Amino acid sequence: MTDSTPTVVLVHGAFADASSFARVVPELLADGLKVLVPAVPNRSLTGDAAYIASVVRAIPGPVVLVGHSYGGAVITVAGVEDNVKALVFLAGYALEEGESLGELQGRFPDSDLASALVYTPFPVEGSDEPGTDVTVEIDKFPAIFAADVDPDLAKVLAVSQRPLAGAAFAEAAPVAAWKTKPSWGLVSSLDHTINPDVERFGYERAGMTTTEVDSSHLVMLAHPKKVADLIREAVRSVSA
Repeated sequence: MTDSTPTVVLVHGAFADASSFARVVPELLADGLKVLVPAVPNRSLTGDAAYIASVVRAIPGPVVLVGHSYGGAVITVAGVEDNVKALVFLAGYALEEGESLGELQGRFPDSDLASALVYTPFPVEGSDEPGTDVTVEIDKFPAIFAADVDPDLAKVLAVSQRPLAGAAFAEAAPVAAWKTKPSWGLVSSLDHTINPDVERFGYERAGMTTTEVDSSHLVMLAHPKKVADLIREAVRSVSA
């Protein structure tokens, strides 16, 4: 690999963590690529994007930034960093500048996720008002989030969710990196977490190179080779 070979930064979404890329990482490492999978705080869209942007800035050389689900919204904002050369959205939100997750979702019928969300207060340092954590009902998680993932693994994922603060749903994206960076999008056509039409709309609006996979929301665990192939395509575009 040359100095022009990008580092692949994998950004997880809500109700998941870095382990959601556990089957994709070996594929990329086997190619000799540099890979980083940071933990996203999942506290606010701009805060999460600022954190990922700080991770990206610390990387010497070009970066291919990959976001799954809510991670797509995060890379929409963080992807404006100068060394980000390509974006890859996996069953994700590609927001327009000034648009929130709630606004984009509100244009389409609800997925099965909407009726399975759990809202739990959490203490906010320096405030008398609690925040709200959002998770998925544990018994509904496998069918909604991971229908084609190994059932035993899906049960583990269900009880180890990383919550998303409810405030993130209403926060508008201050920028949209896909306007200036080449972008790829993967639609999970059997998605019950995000309406696949939300994914399609965002990708089409952005003019992305788009592919569809018959997969649940956790496409990285269900179809890691197809995800790795899409990332490879973005890497080749940067390295050419």
